[in-house]
Amino acid sequence: MRLQDKVILITGSYTGIGRAIARQSIKEGAKVVLNGLREELGQELMQEFETDSVTHLTIDITDTGAPEKLVNKAIAAFGRLDAVVNNAAIVASSNMDTTTVPYLERMLAVNTIAPFAIIQAALPHLEISRGNVVNIGSINSWSGEPNLLAYSISKGALMTLSRNLGDTLFREKGVRINQINPGWILTEHEFVNQREQGKPEDWHKTLPDVFAPAKRLFKPEELAMAAIYLMSDESGPISGQVIEVEQFPIIGRNPPK
Repeated sequence: MRLQDKVILITGSYTGIGRAIARQSIKEGAKVVLNGLREELGQELMQEFETDSVTHLTIDITDTGAPEKLVNKAIAAFGRLDAVVNNAAIVASSNMDTTTVPYLERMLAVNTIAPFAIIQAALPHLEISRGNVVNIGSINSWSGEPNLLAYSISKGALMTLSRNLGDTLFREKGVRINQINPGWILTEHEFVNQREQGKPEDWHKTLPDVFAPAKRLFKPEELAMAAIYLMSDESGPISGQVIEVEQFPIIGRNPPK
């Protein structure tokens, strides 16, 4: 019960990684505010958990006033806020030829600016609880795949935000900020996405070991455990750090050709 009675806001928690973090947080004793875009998915999770320790708010995190509404939801329901997980994101392909300025602006709005605004809205309450923030980035933060240009830019900016605030806010206000950079995770969205790109039904079972030395992809539940650690008191004074959740070294890797 490493998160006993802690109140946690998790954006994008109706599906995928966010949902896995929410499920594990509840197992660890937390009270959780769920968020997503599809109300029916939020209702399904509320029925799954069947506990007074969970509430939800269906809202686009880029909507005017959304950060304040999410934070106020936590305070109204549970009276405090101990942690924020900025997980909601757009994951979409684009390159130099296909990335328009409006497209990039929308990517930054969801993946970078909204997390900043949520931290800003949550900060007064996190300062009281000496709480923390976990931003979910991507290994594409470092450079990115050729066809993930806008996405990689947005996650790289999020990583700088995490390092910058992880330094200043911890020293000045006692609030820790860290980031997790996941590698390839087998979420329900990724499974469908790869199928739509023409891969066979069992594509995730036949990956080259250059991408998956373990002969499989990460499960969302495995990524969730990293988030639990960073939100818990066990992580002590860790702040301004980026944890790579991947099967191989990210920086400096030069596999044989």
